[in-house]
Amino acid sequence: MPDTAAAPVLPLGPEETLHVLVPSRALGEAVEALSPRVRAHRFDPAEGVPTGEATRAQVMVPRGGDDVAPEVLDALPELRLVQLLSAGAEKFVGRLPERVTLCNARGAHTPATAEWTVTALLAAQRGIPHFTREQDAGRWTPGTEHSVVGARVLMVGAGDIGRTVGHMLAGFDVDLTWVARTARDGVHAFEELPELLPHADVVVLLVPVTPQTTGMVDAAFLAAMKDDALLVNAARGVVVDSDALLAELRSGRLRAAVDVTEPEPLPEGHPLWSAPGLLLTPHVAGAVPDTNARAAAAVTEQLERVLAGEPLQNVVAMY
Repeated sequence: MPDTAAAPVLPLGPEETLHVLVPSRALGEAVEALSPRVRAHRFDPAEGVPTGEATRAQVMVPRGGDDVAPEVLDALPELRLVQLLSAGAEKFVGRLPERVTLCNARGAHTPATAEWTVTALLAAQRGIPHFTREQDAGRWTPGTEHSVVGARVLMVGAGDIGRTVGHMLAGFDVDLTWVARTARDGVHAFEELPELLPHADVVVLLVPVTPQTTGMVDAAFLAAMKDDALLVNAARGVVVDSDALLAELRSGRLRAAVDVTEPEPLPEGHPLWSAPGLLLTPHVAGAVPDTNARAAAAVTEQLERVLAGEPLQNVVAMY
């Protein structure tokens, strides 16, 4: 999660060139437009390690989904900042040299991910997946489904995306309860989940991947949910025990809407594909036209701070 309490400043001399590894030509052009002092080097991990002038990079911007191999880091002795295009940082936490600061693109994916969360919640509650299948089969099958209006929603994650989802749901007059890692005014702590889960009609997962959240939605968590409740996962697949969720779905006791799975991509023939009561999308919550532009803006804004000698923003805590 972002930790701005003691945000560092990337050391850069007043005349020093800022070398940046970027995943695309378009982003390279955008960062070079910031100043004559910025030099962009396109880098694809699939092509091996950086060579030549690219090894002078102080900043790396990985493509979404890319891992950074140890040999790549070894080839970049001047690297001081890894700036992500995503909000999720689990692939990099604890895997970078101590000299390297990790920052994410907090906020860039917020509108789209919040929109997906509300869309999936509404669709699942009103039975849209079922009616779509009936439409494909040419069957007219009226029925009464669930409702969002007045529902008791437990939001597990009180960060930027969770708060945005809360604002979007305000018009549905939901009874909203917040839960986060630590308790604060109006927010319960994770430790209170066993008491809160039995009262929720909908449980929304919007937490970062940490040792505490990995596998937190296990058999006990799911068993504590009320009968016929809906689980919405817009976090990461590893937050949920897939086998435990499958057992609940197959029993018909719980329903779910997920954009993320474990494993991912979901392999052909995996039982989640045919699980009853499940709305499943292929990790597309942030996939709207404006997301790339917002992520690129997060990169250029960060580099402007570097050039100005200002503290970095959206620094990710190393747990």
